[in-house]
Amino acid sequence: MSPRIQALSVHLLTASGAVLAMFAMLAAVNGEWSLMFLWLVFALIVDGIDGPLARKYDVQKNWPTYDGVLMDLIVDYLTYVFIPAFALFKSGLLTGWTGWLAIIVICYGSVVYFADTRMKTKDKSFAGFPACWNMVVLVLFATRPGEMVILLTVILLTVAMFTNLKFIHPTRTPRWANLSLAICVFWILLAGWAAWWDFQEGAIAKWLLVLTSLYLALAGIVQQIVPEGIRRVR
Repeated sequence: MSPRIQALSVHLLTASGAVLAMFAMLAAVNGEWSLMFLWLVFALIVDGIDGPLARKYDVQKNWPTYDGVLMDLIVDYLTYVFIPAFALFKSGLLTGWTGWLAIIVICYGSVVYFADTRMKTKDKSFAGFPACWNMVVLVLFATRPGEMVILLTVILLTVAMFTNLKFIHPTRTPRWANLSLAICVFWILLAGWAAWWDFQEGAIAKWLLVLTSLYLALAGIVQQIVPEGIRRVR
């Protein structure tokens, strides 16, 4: 296969996320939340592998007429932000004014964050919470905390988008790369399991989902607090 065809194939893989987003939205409109999250998990897998493939096959050089970064952002906004926000609003997890406030801050804050050219740090991590609402809302569906806890979580994470707090990129942040990738893959398996069983996945799987989510959310901040290369003094 020629380099151009390989590069085009990567672009088409990225574009398939839009179809997965539509499938997820159709499920959401029908209130089929488990099915919606399964489609979003598939979209997350596609998003996880198309970036490394794009760099491997140098899509900017071999098929420059398509902007893979722009395509990825469009798909990400649908699957990471828009559909999860809709699910949070329509599922009954938030009611009345709390639901309206949540979808406003999620959609408004996220589109501003996606347009921020400073969203990546020098080590390819994210500066601020990277609007991964698909992951957040899935955990909220699995754990079902109180309404005020959900709203506070949404507000705090939205504020965190516009801070210098570091959030790792599981496939690009070099520090703890193997651990982060392994935990991310494990999280995806747990998320798929939870959605498959209609969020009746059992206490052990639920707490593993919470613990892996905490690692993905806090690992970058810990890296900021504990600089790389510290050696123990004897």
